[in-house]
Amino acid sequence: MFLQKAMSKSTKDNSASIEKLHAVLQEADAVIIGAGAGLSTAAGFTYSGERFEKNFADFERKYGFHDMYSGGFYPFPTPEERWGYWSRFIYLNRYQDPPKSTYADLFALVKDKNYFVITTNVDHCFQKAGFDKKRLFYTQGDYGLFQCSEPCRQETFDNEEQVREMLHAQKDMRIPTELVPRCPHCGKPMTMNLRADDRFAEDEGWHAAAERYEQFLGTYMDTRILFLELGVGYNTPVIIKYPFWQMTAQNPRATYACLNPEAHAPREIEKQALCIREDIATVLPLLNAQP
Repeated sequence: MFLQKAMSKSTKDNSASIEKLHAVLQEADAVIIGAGAGLSTAAGFTYSGERFEKNFADFERKYGFHDMYSGGFYPFPTPEERWGYWSRFIYLNRYQDPPKSTYADLFALVKDKNYFVITTNVDHCFQKAGFDKKRLFYTQGDYGLFQCSEPCRQETFDNEEQVREMLHAQKDMRIPTELVPRCPHCGKPMTMNLRADDRFAEDEGWHAAAERYEQFLGTYMDTRILFLELGVGYNTPVIIKYPFWQMTAQNPRATYACLNPEAHAPREIEKQALCIREDIATVLPLLNAQP
């Protein structure tokens, strides 16, 4: 009765799928979570609207962009202005917790299972929610890392101390020149460790995580495995979505579940798929509340 009262009309329509997903999760030998930007959006990490206006109103007035994503591509005329923006952006989206408990709700759902996470997100929310670092593969980088812009070597650098210093020292949306980050090896400008082109640095940690993911797949590939896709769109479907579909098709004991307002699955795996077209932040507490 409590669940029925809490459900919106659309959630009621998905209630059978939610119950079935809970049952599959309980019976699964392993769970692979594939997470995209929609999961962090559900957790409140939005890049526009009130959150942008509260934190970047001065940048909006001066430079004319209207969301954080656009600001990331803005051609700031000086490095001091660029890092004025990015230090604030990184602090907000990497070193602060998301407004909602969505990641914690997800962790509560899988913490006692054999799980692994592959994600295109770069905001570190999984670790902050309690997920084991050795069960995470951040394929596209991390807001918490700098790299050489060349790069002169496949190496990354933790940036929390520098980002906080930039944040506190900036004035008029600029940081002092002496705080502009430079590579300690070659002296070239530093940049974010974000995959945008072939200059993305894949360091030892990245390769170790990729290897652990492949080992996990090899161990559980023929078992009752749940591929749980959360908030993945079509910007980079070859990283999570398409492989999940293919691996489900190859294993008759596998289940593909997708939580996304536009969730769908190809006809080839229709009988193995659960598509829940609902807000992730609404569904996860319902899954945790199942008896």
